[in-house]
Amino acid sequence: MKYRHALFLNPYIESKVNSTMKLFPPAGLEYVATSAKECAERVSLVDLRHEQELCTIEGLLDFIKNEGVDIICVGIGWDRQLKEIAKLLNEMPEEIPLIVGGYTATEKVEELFSSCPKIDIIVRGEGEETIKEILKGVAYENILGISYRKKGKVNHNPNRPLPEVDNIVPPERSLRRTDYHLMLNGINVTNISFDSVLSARGCPNNCKFCTFTINPLGQKRNYSARSPESVVDEIEKLPAKVILLSDDNFFAYPKRAEEICDLIIKRKLKKRFLAQSRIDIARYPQLLEKMVKAGFKALLIGIESPHDRILKQLNKGFTADTVRKAFSVLKKYPIYYHGYFIYGNITETEEEMLYIAEFAKEIGVDGITLNKLRIEKFSPLKELAEATPGYHVTERGELYSDTFSHADLKKIGRRLRFSFYTPSRFMKMLWKNIFVTKFFTLGEFSMFILAIPKLLVSVVARERARGRLGDSLKRTFISNA
Repeated sequence: MKYRHALFLNPYIESKVNSTMKLFPPAGLEYVATSAKECAERVSLVDLRHEQELCTIEGLLDFIKNEGVDIICVGIGWDRQLKEIAKLLNEMPEEIPLIVGGYTATEKVEELFSSCPKIDIIVRGEGEETIKEILKGVAYENILGISYRKKGKVNHNPNRPLPEVDNIVPPERSLRRTDYHLMLNGINVTNISFDSVLSARGCPNNCKFCTFTINPLGQKRNYSARSPESVVDEIEKLPAKVILLSDDNFFAYPKRAEEICDLIIKRKLKKRFLAQSRIDIARYPQLLEKMVKAGFKALLIGIESPHDRILKQLNKGFTADTVRKAFSVLKKYPIYYHGYFIYGNITETEEEMLYIAEFAKEIGVDGITLNKLRIEKFSPLKELAEATPGYHVTERGELYSDTFSHADLKKIGRRLRFSFYTPSRFMKMLWKNIFVTKFFTLGEFSMFILAIPKLLVSVVARERARGRLGDSLKRTFISNA
């Protein structure tokens, strides 16, 4: 084999002061690392979110030297920490090939080559087949889907066609050097282990704000699903207690989802499942009954807006009244419902944005996530944003306007969060997860209670480090402060 030891690196570093929850593995990187196993003598997967001893440049370089790493493959899937990642990559050994891939790497090819002179290849799009050709030593000019340096010039090869999902080997979990648990501010608050399973790629819907099914090359990932048997076979082998079914919409085809539930029930698999869904799921009571029996504990539902004109603008295919009727059905089932909303939409007023929290309470969602509207390179909304007077899109895809600056939108988002997440809301969330959905056992909840003192200390340290401890306490205990 051409390479003895291939290192696959998730370069994101989460400090103990950072509140990011490190629940799930870097699935995209794991898929590519698994694909590489047949082409290298040894493959290592390092997730810097969990490996504190390797988080320093010195620690990582020692690992590379001592373990005989002779090719480095880095996954850049998010547009955060890019300066820190560039600094890390520029410290990598000159003599070792440096390969970069992932969603953001595909999106920012030129920027990464400019800021990271040591990058040799950027893999664009899905990388499972591409990495095998790189490791086998195929000439760069003959590898589809890469950009590479040659004689001081960056060359871009044609895009690689997207493969059928059944041809992609599921991640090899034995490559991991860590387990994944519920971590809050660096503290393991329960003994629950987490994993993710991808049963399909792509989505059959066409929401205008969404670019998850369109990669940064403009390629549409048509919906491609694995067989129900292969999905449940993968689930059955996992030791994790909680499984995220990470499809864009696991219930895109209800009959297939029902078949997967039937197999889980038949094999008596004692797992807890989370999945992403649309409100259409309310139309299938038989499926919902089977989901409860199979162990589905939470649904992550993209609602986006309580306003019909915004929903139409986003091409969601439903109205606010449809959402209300759907949740009147969904609330009958012992499932935790987490709603996703977008604010800062084109021509949206402050009053309309602030109504999101009231609407969320009205329909009865248990939790919410609020995201500012982003407009990526190939988003169908890009043309509308550019044609609307007073609206601007940054290079990072952030939308703002002459009326609402970044700072204004940030303040509105904060008001929304603290309007919805009151102390009583947190008590309701705990009650539902323990006594209704039974997501947590009493033993797991007891472990969480014992972790609260440490958690409070870490939260205070985080807010003090950010210089906003007083404001945070005020907003927590004074509604709409």
